[in-house]
Amino acid sequence: MAAEHEQAAREILAAIGGAGNVVSAAHCATRLRLVIADDSKVNMDAVEDCTLAKGNFQAAGQLQVIYGTGTVNKVFEEFCKQGNIAAGSTDDAKAAAAAKGNIIQRATKALGDVFVPIIPAIVASGLMMGLTEGINKAMGGALDLNPWYVLIHTFSNASFVFLQILIGFSAARVFGGNEFLGGVIGMIMNHTGLMNAWSIPGSLGTLEVGSAAAAQTLGLENAAEATAGAIQAGNYLPTVALIPGVPLFGAVPLQGYQGHVIPVVVAVFVMCLIEKKLHEVVPDMFDLFVTPLCTVLLTGLATMIVIGPVFSIVEEYVMLFFDFLFKLPMGLGGALAGAIYPLTVVLGVHHMFNALEAGYAALQPPHDPFNPIISAANVAQGAACFAVFVKTASAKKKGLALPAGISSLLGITEPAIYGVNLPALKPFIAAICGAATGGLLASFFDLYSTTYGVTGIFGYLIVADPVKYTIVIAAAFAVSFAVCFVLYQDDEKTKAAIAREAAKAAAPATPGQVATDYSAGTVVAPMTGECIDMTTVPDPVFASLAMGNGVAIEPTEGGIYAPVSGTITMVAGTGHAVGLLADDGTEILIHAGIDTVELNGEPFTIKVAANDQVKAGQLLIEADLDAIKAAGKPATTMVIVTNTDDYKSVAQNYGPCKAGQKVVTLTK
Repeated sequence: MAAEHEQAAREILAAIGGAGNVVSAAHCATRLRLVIADDSKVNMDAVEDCTLAKGNFQAAGQLQVIYGTGTVNKVFEEFCKQGNIAAGSTDDAKAAAAAKGNIIQRATKALGDVFVPIIPAIVASGLMMGLTEGINKAMGGALDLNPWYVLIHTFSNASFVFLQILIGFSAARVFGGNEFLGGVIGMIMNHTGLMNAWSIPGSLGTLEVGSAAAAQTLGLENAAEATAGAIQAGNYLPTVALIPGVPLFGAVPLQGYQGHVIPVVVAVFVMCLIEKKLHEVVPDMFDLFVTPLCTVLLTGLATMIVIGPVFSIVEEYVMLFFDFLFKLPMGLGGALAGAIYPLTVVLGVHHMFNALEAGYAALQPPHDPFNPIISAANVAQGAACFAVFVKTASAKKKGLALPAGISSLLGITEPAIYGVNLPALKPFIAAICGAATGGLLASFFDLYSTTYGVTGIFGYLIVADPVKYTIVIAAAFAVSFAVCFVLYQDDEKTKAAIAREAAKAAAPATPGQVATDYSAGTVVAPMTGECIDMTTVPDPVFASLAMGNGVAIEPTEGGIYAPVSGTITMVAGTGHAVGLLADDGTEILIHAGIDTVELNGEPFTIKVAANDQVKAGQLLIEADLDAIKAAGKPATTMVIVTNTDDYKSVAQNYGPCKAGQKVVTLTK
């Protein structure tokens, strides 16, 4: 198996354009995750055919090659060793991939990075709330005064009550600021001294703190008694006049932002900008005191005066739009959302829905109509994979489609989308049809979840109505499977891959092997072409036999095969030369082309590495003869016995030759 891992690493390195084309490399439990510098240098057909690879897809700026648990780490180790590539973490790969995205992708990724880490907290609260309230509802409210229920139900809404603090901490980490200062900004927006956002819709209006008008309205004796607390107690929203008569500053509302997510993200983004600038300009000896103080003060003022009021309105309109969408007649809005969602995944902007769902989850009570639609879309992707699994004749595609389909049912769709459905297109279209069907039914039923972050089969844990949920995902699955089953046929590329699979199955165990006339004391032709006298080649070093005697070949085919059985002693990084030590002691150097070192390896695909054991006739390097000639270099390949002095004679067989035919006989 070690040899297979080495071979797999060699092949994937060659297929992606060499180690120089790798920006970042990492692996997860099943996949090699690569960020590529120049995608045009990647041979996707070769990637598809790589040894041990079970499939591949491109997602979020990464080329991900699936090897499976237990295999990927060994291939990755060889990959790094052979390419002299530093191993990175999956976070490194994600960061490198993100840097390649456009501004919309980077912005939505940042938004996703803020909300994804807090999903466990939201899920914990949502599940706890859903279970406790569901049991109590089923018992007709009998648990309302049960001490256990009262206590646990209190736990269940903690994440939602203090959501702004979680978001503030997470956003500061994403935007490069102090997480604890980000948490403080969240606390400011959630402060108990401010009027709770849920109480504002029922308030009677606004009153200015310390004003005579407020005292008169509340029936107080003087303006000094018109405190913020007294105004809230009178069911009014208190305001403060920081600069009387000046817009924005003249009536700053003392309101909390419970249930709001966009204002706190924007506020912490601004906070991080301020903090970074202060770190640059404040002397080090004062930085510890001045920077945190000024950061919180300036951000707090900006948040309460501008950011909070403005962006809460923006968020309100966003929510109103989606509410309008989901309430379109006959579930049409849900169908549209279901159809669009897979496209946002492909574009890499689906992270924006995390913020939307967080807003829905923060409602009182939580009410997320989007989560069941996402579940339907995910299940539909899996159903299309199952249809492909049934219809394809490709064993490799079957091997990818089945686990990708199962993964989609559990809420993870990237392998399905990028590895199976999108490349074939028709399965992806079928999945969109299924997602639209599920979305239509979800909206028609007014189906919702009590939290977000859990989809597919696990969605039963958070959905409000399991029966309707079953209908939704069953319909999405059935439509997607049926449409894909009707539309999908193996395309020409897949049929060619099937033919290659059959050829591999029928081929000898050793890949790239040609029949040879090799025996001890002989050297066979490494290439097909014309075997000529090496003293005639247009290179004085080789022609003088200073490096040793041998032959030269004017190649007509690009495969370079082992001329002896033995050990690889050297492979040039540019792929133009390889050294071998034969089992009988013969030392061989193959130099492909003249001055081809100047081509930086572009015409060559290396198939072996130093210290590999090879058999005569085994493929060592693939050379693109047209590329060599187009670069103005002779493709003449020298086969040199570098320890010629160990032999009494070196006899050559000149003339037309095929790879594997005897061209040199050595006598000691």
